[in-house]
Amino acid sequence: MKIYDLSQPLNADCSFWPFYPPFEVKYIKRKSEHGVNAQYIQTSNHMGTHLDAPRHFVTKGKTIDQLPIEWLYGPGVIVDLSDMLDDLDLFRPEDIEKRAEVREGDILFIHTGWHKYSFLSEDADEERYIQRHPGPHFSICDWLLEKKIHVWGVDLISTDHPMNLPIGRFLGKGGLEHWQKVRAKSEAKFGKDKMEELFPDSAYQLTHNALFPHDCVHVENLGGDIGLKKLHNKRLVLGAFPWKFKGGEAAFCRAVAFTEE
Repeated sequence: MKIYDLSQPLNADCSFWPFYPPFEVKYIKRKSEHGVNAQYIQTSNHMGTHLDAPRHFVTKGKTIDQLPIEWLYGPGVIVDLSDMLDDLDLFRPEDIEKRAEVREGDILFIHTGWHKYSFLSEDADEERYIQRHPGPHFSICDWLLEKKIHVWGVDLISTDHPMNLPIGRFLGKGGLEHWQKVRAKSEAKFGKDKMEELFPDSAYQLTHNALFPHDCVHVENLGGDIGLKKLHNKRLVLGAFPWKFKGGEAAFCRAVAFTEE
């Protein structure tokens, strides 16, 4: 068996989600003075490769420690959509099913190729990674529930399209007005007359709002080896392993793929 790491590295240089505090780290003990090195970190849970639990959006939803470990490890597939996706593009369930067999109860990871723009990558582009990433059409929510999928993930900063996030609706309002730039690019891509059809108010953060009440959770900011072609569109064993965070609404996790080699 061979193990592949599907996680992004994380440190204080990494991009953080708009309106959330950044990752901070400092030494509180040094070998020369205290005989040991020790660090202190302060951060939100939504940095780097992380798993969102239902509690993130649901008041009485499951927390990280309440997620059955069986949901976090098992058969699944990494579906490669990278060749069809560019800035702000949409993908749909039918795009996924054309590429690979997704079975009931699978772990599903989606490779869009966008992890290459994450902050510590060679082609890092923070604005493109955060503001112009592709994302799913809202129809993916019903499809995931029909498939009885508990865990899915993307190599994106969010499982929602920017137009279904603060990024495309109000980020920078009254200041740099990032949202206007994102909306203008989306209108140029899809047509101004299509915006309400593709991104209705009801789709706002829908992969969070519609799925968490049904215990369908997700991993954001996948990376590492997720771009390896030999891992794509075939049956694998996948895992996403957070620390056992009692009461946690999300947690950093290590995402991995296991193959028989």
